[in-house]
Amino acid sequence: MPTLTKPHITYKKGRLSKSKLLELYHQLVYPRAIEEKMLVLLRQGKISKWFSGIGQEAIAVGCTAALEEDEVIFPMHRNLGVFTTRNIPFERLFAQWQGKMTGFTKGRDRSFHFGTMDYNVVGMISHLGAQLSLADGVGMANLLKKEKKVTLAFTGEGGTSEGEFHEALNVAAVWDLPVIFVIENNGYGLSTPTSEQYRCKNLADRGVGYGMESHILDGNNILEVYTKIKKIAEDLRKKPRPVLIEMKTFRMRGHEEASGTKYVPKKLMDAWAKKDPIKNYEQFLIGEGLISQEEITALKKDLKKSIEAQLPAIFDYPAPESTVEVETKDIYADYSPKPIAPKSKKKSEKRFIDAISDALRQSMQKHDNLVIMGQDVADYGGVFKITDGFLKEFGKMRVRNTPICESAIVGAGLGLSLKGCKAMVEMQFADFVTCGFNQIVNNLAKVHYRWGQNADVVIRMPCGGGVGAGPFHSQTNEAWFTKTPGLKVVFPSNPHDAKGLLLAALEDPNPVLFFEHKALYRSITEKVPDDYYTLKIGEAVLAEEGTDLSIITYGMGVHWAKAAIEKLNISADVLDLRSLMPIDYEAIAKTVKKTGKVMLLHEDTLFGGIGGELSAHISEHLFEFLDAPVVRVASLNTPVPFAKSLEKIFLATDRLEERLQFLINY
Repeated sequence: MPTLTKPHITYKKGRLSKSKLLELYHQLVYPRAIEEKMLVLLRQGKISKWFSGIGQEAIAVGCTAALEEDEVIFPMHRNLGVFTTRNIPFERLFAQWQGKMTGFTKGRDRSFHFGTMDYNVVGMISHLGAQLSLADGVGMANLLKKEKKVTLAFTGEGGTSEGEFHEALNVAAVWDLPVIFVIENNGYGLSTPTSEQYRCKNLADRGVGYGMESHILDGNNILEVYTKIKKIAEDLRKKPRPVLIEMKTFRMRGHEEASGTKYVPKKLMDAWAKKDPIKNYEQFLIGEGLISQEEITALKKDLKKSIEAQLPAIFDYPAPESTVEVETKDIYADYSPKPIAPKSKKKSEKRFIDAISDALRQSMQKHDNLVIMGQDVADYGGVFKITDGFLKEFGKMRVRNTPICESAIVGAGLGLSLKGCKAMVEMQFADFVTCGFNQIVNNLAKVHYRWGQNADVVIRMPCGGGVGAGPFHSQTNEAWFTKTPGLKVVFPSNPHDAKGLLLAALEDPNPVLFFEHKALYRSITEKVPDDYYTLKIGEAVLAEEGTDLSIITYGMGVHWAKAAIEKLNISADVLDLRSLMPIDYEAIAKTVKKTGKVMLLHEDTLFGGIGGELSAHISEHLFEFLDAPVVRVASLNTPVPFAKSLEKIFLATDRLEERLQFLINY
């Protein structure tokens, strides 16, 4: 009996009041009661999947109770106690698990793959380590806004092997961000024991490598978790810095219920069963005379009754209904701006690179919550000197040199957005975006569709060949992103458009990948308004007008097309798309109907390039207006070679004139 058994956990109540000790108990028991019911429903086939946190409740509850309600928490699968301690209604949680419209994702995602800034909780994506960088961004926003707040992010011991874990902790350490990183070391990553996951004795030891304070706590001891996290949080609010916490606990159920626990030795399971955080805490409270067994029984009965009473109505909620229009619209946050005209007619001769720098400077002046991040962008001014002088004007809080960790920086950008800030991330070269790919296509692109959170992040992408930079500094990789719903992709061809579209991108609350061809930076100039102005994203323009054929292109392709038709004396429309997502299909239709002959030109490789998609669209929707086959001209399906002679063969220009002659003579 609980009254006769000594706890297997040593509790120190310190100065905690009776009401706080009992409140923590109520907060522990509630998620356990929900879980026990979920396991019954799972066996009955009434829910599809469940990740159990039974035996680990003290971590989620203790950490959440220790923080202030407006401090952001990033939980994982087994942290139901975070959601219940933040008082999220059970009705909404169960509706979420059932895929109902009244959940947090409108049936678009399940379990704890959601966030709600109403409760300052941001759930995980399946790429486990990816949420840690978001916590960095929230920590950065807290410093920027001078809010004495901390944020807390969970990961499992398995997730500490992911690259993003190391990137996020390194960034937090370098920037002294007030983030508490909590590792729930529960013994297994699915079926893989810790002995096969890392070689250090304790995961907390890794904190030394980051120059970071670290601690090891008994994750089953609710009072140790609560008091230690509370003390650390109070200290971080005064002296911002990251702290790494390893919580020792055990996973008493399978990774998910279907996987079972047959791989766990029985002796190990039995030993940890004795350390159940709820049973032990009950024994402690009874021993202290703070609660009786009768009160415990009554509380659990009431919780069970309340849960049971709510279930029938939620089960009867209809399945989500939607339309094609609603589903496609919801990939972006609502935003319908009117282009901003410059206040004066004053213009100056500007190179492409000057226009980009102008746009960034004027955006920083207008938006005091905008943060620029990238490698060497501060003191050095960026490898192309676009942000030269920005550090002096805007300060190191807003102009940040980053470690070489693209994924963490993109994730931090999303974290800034969670707190209402803006972020501009510079990829030193577009080729390096591969290291941040997961954050872009799985977090930035999907976050609004999943749970209605916008990602106010612009990623600048210096790209392009023709400069003899070889396979890792010359790619035009826009097609990787045009196929990802939720992203906007912009690719200007001239200084005027570069400034107006970048200013528009930085106004837009949605994620924008902004491509800038390096060979255009210092090779072209034109008169550009000195004042702040924006252009409409998603609107193409005619760079040349003619009657013989249409060349649909963007970026450097515009200049190639204009030079080629002048040399060959061809009268042609040159349609500069400017935006690749969204695409101006009306402008495409207008020029196709006008000339009847179409060339799709881009520097990206032919196979999988955006020209293939546009060709399919034209063939499907405008076939009756065509007088010749749609012709695509693009670069070879090879990596970009270094030697100038080989690069010439690679680039689309090597085939452009011959294909124009073919089309004009067809």
